[in-house]
Amino acid sequence: MNPAFRTATDQELKELLDHKVLEYNTPEFIADDPVSVPHLFTLKQDIEISGFLSATIAWGNRKSIVQDSNRLVQMMDNTPYDFLLHAKPEDFKPFLRFVHRTFNGDDCLFFLTSLQAIYRQYQSLEPLFATMNEQGPAHAISRFRERFLSTDHLGRSEKHIANPLAGSAAKRINMFLRWMVRRDACGVDFGLWRSINPSMLICPLDIHVGRVARSLGLLHRAQNDWKAAIELTESLSMFDPHDPVKYDFALFGMGVHGW
Repeated sequence: MNPAFRTATDQELKELLDHKVLEYNTPEFIADDPVSVPHLFTLKQDIEISGFLSATIAWGNRKSIVQDSNRLVQMMDNTPYDFLLHAKPEDFKPFLRFVHRTFNGDDCLFFLTSLQAIYRQYQSLEPLFATMNEQGPAHAISRFRERFLSTDHLGRSEKHIANPLAGSAAKRINMFLRWMVRRDACGVDFGLWRSINPSMLICPLDIHVGRVARSLGLLHRAQNDWKAAIELTESLSMFDPHDPVKYDFALFGMGVHGW
């Protein structure tokens, strides 16, 4: 880090972060990021499904994440929504061979069958997060998690759906929510879910974002947990209370690409 920013004023930090948002919230950002996968689609449900699955396996090497996410939607004939609506049990069998790090075939099969049950009841995942504006993101994510886990599954699969009420930073689900809710003209996030206020989003907190945030004095909590994600988002709200999570672009970009 540039030592000058250790004593930077709030205004100087805002100027730095705003500059970095402009640098990274661009179509050029998409190519190497998991958000590139839902950008292959135009149908809302295809974007949601491919985005949710890509976010679910978004840990580890970014190139591997994008490759495996693309492979997953290709296995659904590049029509995720239509595939899930009409798939029969035998159509899911090839997914038992899918593996991404600790996300294995059993996990994949459960995720697909749970999504199938949801989309046969709802036309979107958006209603499952409907409590976010009134009761907050932790409650909304927990409510979604409860509904998602209502489909039969192995206990091992539960670790792939974060629970903020148990302290998880829920980085991947918060990233998915950023994609669905944030809206601007930059071409990265989709802004499909109009019922949720972007001010309610929580910044996705991973090792890169946490390291930069602590260097800038925006985060003091040592653990990367839900309390830390809340603390960071509240700090970012000082710079833009209506859209604090736009600064995820700045923090992640600086963490990966340097200052």
